[in-house]
Amino acid sequence: MHYQPYRPTTRRQMLQESFCGFGSLALASMLANEGRQAYAANPLAPKPPHIKTAKAKSVIFLFMAGGPSHLETFDPKPLLTKLDGQPRPAEFGKADYQFIKPDARLLASKRTFQKYGQSGIEVSDIFPHTAGCVDDLAIIRSCYCDKVVHSAAQYELLSGRTVPGFPSMGSWMVYGLGSESDSLPAYVVMPDPNGALEGGQPMYGNGFLPALYQPTMFRPGATPVRNLNLPPGISLSERRQTVELIRELNLAGNVDQDDELSARINSYELAFKMQTQAPDVFNLAGETKETLDLYGVGTEPTDDYGRRCLMARRLVENGVRFSVVVSGGGAANLQWDAHGNIEENHNRMAAKVDRPIAGLLQDLKRRGLLDSTLVVWGGEFGRSPEAQDGKGRDHHALGFTMWMAGGGVQGGQTIGATDDIGLKAIDSPYHFRDIHTTILQLMGLEQDELSYLHQGRKERLTEIHGKVIEEIL
Repeated sequence: MHYQPYRPTTRRQMLQESFCGFGSLALASMLANEGRQAYAANPLAPKPPHIKTAKAKSVIFLFMAGGPSHLETFDPKPLLTKLDGQPRPAEFGKADYQFIKPDARLLASKRTFQKYGQSGIEVSDIFPHTAGCVDDLAIIRSCYCDKVVHSAAQYELLSGRTVPGFPSMGSWMVYGLGSESDSLPAYVVMPDPNGALEGGQPMYGNGFLPALYQPTMFRPGATPVRNLNLPPGISLSERRQTVELIRELNLAGNVDQDDELSARINSYELAFKMQTQAPDVFNLAGETKETLDLYGVGTEPTDDYGRRCLMARRLVENGVRFSVVVSGGGAANLQWDAHGNIEENHNRMAAKVDRPIAGLLQDLKRRGLLDSTLVVWGGEFGRSPEAQDGKGRDHHALGFTMWMAGGGVQGGQTIGATDDIGLKAIDSPYHFRDIHTTILQLMGLEQDELSYLHQGRKERLTEIHGKVIEEIL
């Protein structure tokens, strides 16, 4: 081994060898100062998309929590009806379930399917109103994911990972595109009034992205945001002074190094702007009776979900980037989680959302907003072809249905297919990462360019490379 004797570095040598390093330090400092100034001006300012031709500017995700059955909704299976009560034929292969017993028998759907629209797509009688919009839908019948446990599948659906701690679709979208509004949250979640889901709030969260990109959780009911009006006896100038004092006190600390504090300061500013500029957005009293009827507001069982779908449209009109409207919450049978009785569960759940969903699509379309709004429908998985305890269906990750509409989507078509009993996606199977990649593409974001350096690795929504569902575009 060749021995290199130690020679002390002179000051001249150090300056010569480190010259570029000093320059980069100065440049980094200048850029950091500029970045802080830009952040202080508006950290959520709109950013240009990677793909300039993209049409979609916002997303409304209609999240059917619990796992809606493809067999009762958008994927008719005549052979399943013929084989009702029989063991699954061996040629269809094996399937892993959570609760299905080895001796389980196939369960036919009691729903009837009919062709709708110019496209002639078959839709179940469980969705008569949504069926009227079928020419706007691109129905993906070949979705699949990796987990059959609610929490893990919900994390994968929303964040692309099966464990918590990773950014959700909404957070990635706001990180990539910013917000079109400075007086409303960029990313909103409207949960079901029946309670929380297995995945909890982490599935909607910002993960390792800065706290600025976290969602705003609306309250269920007629008052989604509390304290929008100024307190009695408090003037607008007095409220502004209070917010300024809080801001100055917060800025007394080292804000640049405190992501949570920076987000908190921004939230106070946003709250003040919402009090002064946004109360009308949350007041549905200005809507016509015809519009309220379109969504099913004021009648049961559609009032709650209708209000939230109508709110999603109003948020889109006012520049909100990403909205999640959840159907299902609390105990299993209050979700689309039909273990005991698929008929009772899905008839009840569909009756709450069918009219509001159709109303949302029609309302967006007539207002010229559907072209720029991507509407996505689906749950964390589907339901099994076999019966669970005679009348129910178990969790099923091997093949199920989602659909998209608007935002550059070519509607009036079905994409992919499951086998003849709805067990597995066999024709053009698409994983959740492919769904995410397609949503990003429609929003003008390249999956490789939309990344964030975390613990030495460039992370992205899709983790590994997803496929764009080209048939949709």
